[in-house]
Amino acid sequence: MKGFIIKTITALLVLVTISCSEDTIDLEGLGSVKGRVVRVGTNEPLENVKISTNPGSSTVFTNAEGFYLLENVPAGDYSLSAQREGLLAVFEGITVIAERELEVVFEMDVETAGNRPPDAATLLTPKDNAVDTAIDLELVWSANDPDDDTLKFTVTLRNEDNDNVEVFENITDTTYALTGLSYGTKYFWQVSSNDEINAPVNSTTFAFTTAIPPNNRVVYTRLVNGNSVIYSADESGNTEIALTSTSKNSFRPRRNTNTGKIAFLQSVGSQTHLFTMNEDGSDVRQVTSQVGVSGFNLEEVDFSWDANGSRLLFPNQDKLYSINVTGSGLNLVYQTTNGNLITEVDNNENTGIIALKTNDLNGYSVEIFTINTSGVVQGTVLTGQNGAAGGINLSIDGTQLLYIRDISGSENTTYRRLDSHIFIHNFNGNPTVDVSIDKTSGTNDLDPRFSPNDASVIYVNTSNDGISARNIQVVRLSDLGDRTTLLENSAMPDWE
Repeated sequence: MKGFIIKTITALLVLVTISCSEDTIDLEGLGSVKGRVVRVGTNEPLENVKISTNPGSSTVFTNAEGFYLLENVPAGDYSLSAQREGLLAVFEGITVIAERELEVVFEMDVETAGNRPPDAATLLTPKDNAVDTAIDLELVWSANDPDDDTLKFTVTLRNEDNDNVEVFENITDTTYALTGLSYGTKYFWQVSSNDEINAPVNSTTFAFTTAIPPNNRVVYTRLVNGNSVIYSADESGNTEIALTSTSKNSFRPRRNTNTGKIAFLQSVGSQTHLFTMNEDGSDVRQVTSQVGVSGFNLEEVDFSWDANGSRLLFPNQDKLYSINVTGSGLNLVYQTTNGNLITEVDNNENTGIIALKTNDLNGYSVEIFTINTSGVVQGTVLTGQNGAAGGINLSIDGTQLLYIRDISGSENTTYRRLDSHIFIHNFNGNPTVDVSIDKTSGTNDLDPRFSPNDASVIYVNTSNDGISARNIQVVRLSDLGDRTTLLENSAMPDWE
């Protein structure tokens, strides 16, 4: 009996041992790990993800479908990792069992998934609702990113006068310089901060209003990068403002104080047309279209406002036209009888008298005379003189006419003037006055205009070599020796 009990107990122990051995992990054999790597949220398979274990056993990379297989991994406990540049590394604790295949699926997110967006920029300068700001100013703001990411900024600018929105992108500094704003205009600006990870963050919107334009009564031109640009300045030659773009050839400005407009010529393709703009250079409008402005030399061609500023008079070869500033109402006023070209015109707003200068195809055989608004000739100022002449401008009361004449009488194919003087013709019969009696020898006085009170004359003085700089000067008629340079490297003045 005792022996039977012992045998029974022994058999039970063997059975238990065999049963337990089926659940025991064999830490001596080899197993494998397989699985797939996908993107969080979309389950898009991720290729070329590095799969490895720690402690190290073997390393593989996922295929185009995101699958991987680690073979012959010694049984044991590991940290299994999935890593690829630009993605957040993922780790998983695993136990490899001999002769068994373990499956692990990884979901990976972009490396910046935890990145925080930048703070909204704080606008500093100009202050909100600032007034009388300059038309050239610097926008200043501060910015911060909680992750110290590099930020790029976009400035959006609009104004209350129109629907135009200007966008300045890829700014890396917290300042941005604005130039050429319009005078007397309210602007609105906003800054968007972008860390190129999160969606851009907009600041609040600030407003500022630019100062009203200065009372610049002198307009003129200057060459910039090969183009003629129109400027204005005060009567001392200060507060200079560029009114037209350097990308276009704009010249011969003429102010009209009644309308607050400046008319000027501008090249349009192969033609030249009349334009108008505000005194700050805004609201540019083309006036002529069907018939342009033309003559023997566009640098000599001139036009004129009518009395109230509603129409403009301009030459086209041998014809004189008038046109409304709106571009309508084109009307032929006068045509030469001998085929000579009309090069200059000036209209007196008080008397209605129109002064004309005509010449042949080379600029010579000059005639200066007056007509009325019906095109009837009233009188002759200059005829039968050799050499170049022109630069006509009537006085306020219409009793005098400024003009220039090359007293050397030279005529040549290059239209070079050797000794151009300014003269004042008196319609009342008084002697003609030579304003250039104290002009420097070897220079020319050109483009004369009466000052607003007829007490002075503004003009251009330059060497007669034809290539030297041109300077705008002023001479007082009560002292013809008092010649003062107002603006250097400038031409085509008008003073109203």
